[in-house]
Amino acid sequence: MARASDAFTPEDTAADDPALIIYTSGTTGSPKGALHAHRVLLGHLPGVEMPQDLFPKPGDLFWTPADWAWIGGLLDVLLPSLHHGVPVLAHRMTKFDPEVAFRLMAEHGVRNAFLPPTALKMLRAVPDPARFGQRLRSIGSGGETLGEELLEWGRAAFGCAINEFYGQTECNLVVANCASIMPVKPGCMGRAVPGHAVAVVDATGNPLPPGGPGTIAIRRPDPVMFLGYWNNPEATAAKFIGDWLLTGDQGAQDEEGYFRFIGRDDDVINSAGYRIGPGEIEDCLLRHPAVAMAAVVGLPDALRAERVAAVIVAAAGVVPGPALAQEIQDFVRTRLAAHAYPREVHFADTLPLTATGKVIRRDIRQRLGKPGGEADVPPADPGAGRV
Repeated sequence: MARASDAFTPEDTAADDPALIIYTSGTTGSPKGALHAHRVLLGHLPGVEMPQDLFPKPGDLFWTPADWAWIGGLLDVLLPSLHHGVPVLAHRMTKFDPEVAFRLMAEHGVRNAFLPPTALKMLRAVPDPARFGQRLRSIGSGGETLGEELLEWGRAAFGCAINEFYGQTECNLVVANCASIMPVKPGCMGRAVPGHAVAVVDATGNPLPPGGPGTIAIRRPDPVMFLGYWNNPEATAAKFIGDWLLTGDQGAQDEEGYFRFIGRDDDVINSAGYRIGPGEIEDCLLRHPAVAMAAVVGLPDALRAERVAAVIVAAAGVVPGPALAQEIQDFVRTRLAAHAYPREVHFADTLPLTATGKVIRRDIRQRLGKPGGEADVPPADPGAGRV
């Protein structure tokens, strides 16, 4: 501090000048460097303010277990908070520990949190969360779809709504919920954030009417849209149809403008003529008391094209076995749909996750596709479970 200057002359940069590169988490291939412009911080502000219930407010203090090297930690939490003059709690965990997280939020008076879905599912396994005394005002979550069960648990555990939001490294925070100004619909990740044109489009880039499934897309120009992939013009061009940036995610929009996430293009399961999103099955599985975490994938099937398979991390104290697998299958069959229940149930100690806490379904598909694949699933790499 003694050597620091009290004066600073910023560089003369334009809004579209390159500012930073953030790498994709690589759920669908090798990571690519997304080059962003200087406008990306100001462009993110509405997408942060909505899911954090009109952030900032007096006394706010932000924390996330997400790594600041990820766009979720950097531009959903750290830089917007510093822009608004809101303190950010920093704490390094070698591995995400849900009890430590509860104590941390209570001890330091955290008011605002970005908790990725994987973190929420791990927190959900902690008994009697009210005993920690956390006093959160707002919680945002994004990166994987949340189901009704997790939203209901969150409201009871934290005393506030969990607002889902949506985006990706190339164009982040473009859809969000905000419980203080609009109803939160279970299964929906919100409406388009002001300043962004978001639609569900068909294979030729034409916007679809409400209800029809298609690809979630964002129209350029957009304040948070990347400039392109670093040194990869071919991949950049393939990301667009006309002025629509294709997210690679399947979704649908209802009459009120709410978006529902179905799954990534390569995660949607085609079984016996049905297009099944893994998220709705995972939400149903999480309602079973023996299930702590779940991932659902499609496996090749001669009769159905694909069959639904589930990998389950059992709740503490639960002993997995064939009887439990059958019980879980019946649980989904009677609560969701006969075509959507998992034809296979596998148990694992952990799920394979990216560094940002997203389930790597392609790894599960590959492991289950091998001879003796059930034994290949547990355990995932030692870093799995970190958020």
